[in-house]
Amino acid sequence: MPFLPVFLFFYVCVINLAGFVLMGLDKRKAKKHLWRIPEKTLFLTALLGGSAGTTAGMHFFHHKTKHWYFVMGMPAILLIQSGILLYFFVLP
Repeated sequence: MPFLPVFLFFYVCVINLAGFVLMGLDKRKAKKHLWRIPEKTLFLTALLGGSAGTTAGMHFFHHKTKHWYFVMGMPAILLIQSGILLYFFVLP
């Protein structure tokens, strides 16, 4: 099996798991009034390929669902990334 597709598969799995976990950690910290994970970190994780994980975490933990830029932004990033993956890996 070629190295690049295997690496990309594992990278996408890890970055999405990280996005999901970060949403859960930030929700827990919010409930306990502790230091929070910056919103730019959550968006950066999504932009680096973890948009499915952050979107799933947002809905699973009911976190950041009142912020329009999360409700609209995370799915938008996911749609754009899905389109890119479709274009490069499925359509050719």
